[in-house]
Order: sequence, then structure tokens, then C-alpha cells
Amino acid sequence: MNYEQVLIRPVLSEKTNILRESGRYVFQVDMRANKPIIKEAVRVLFNVHPVACTTAIVGGKPKRQRYKRGYTATWKKAVVTLAKDEKISLFEGV
Repeated sequence: MNYEQVLIRPVLSEKTNILRESGRYVFQVDMRANKPIIKEAVRVLFNVHPVACTTAIVGGKPKRQRYKRGYTATWKKAVVTLAKDEKISLFEGV
């Protein structure tokens, strides 16, 4: 698995915007990725120095469409903490 496949997309919400001010960035990652692989992918792709990484499995929510019941997809998120005074320029334009 190469580094472009590890990070699927950034998670943008009000809560992640608040976390970003303290140097923590949230990404949706591949379910097979572990913490060292995620940290290495962020280091290589964004040229920053990650200090810590926490992961969580976000369970699917129940949804309904007419008379059919189902669930949204389960996904994995990673919160990556960067070294002090480092930022990812991709997020700064948003």
C-alpha cells in the first residue's frame, strides 16, 4: 500500500477546525492502515513532522430510504498531532 492510498480524504467539520488550531489534523484513512504507517504517510506527503497519531473506527449510522433500512459505511479516522509551529498548507486555504 503506497502513501497516497493510506490517506483517503481530510475530515472537515466545526470540531476538526477547532482541533486544527492546536496543530491536530483529522483524516479518513484506509481500514488496514496502522499508526506508524499513517504517521509516515503524513510525513512524506505533507513534509511535516507528526508527533502522535490516534485512530478510531467510526461505526455506520442507521439510515432509511422509504421502507428499506440500512447503514452508512463504517470508516476509520486518524487524528495526527504535528510538531509545534508546523502546519499543513492544504488546510490553510480552506
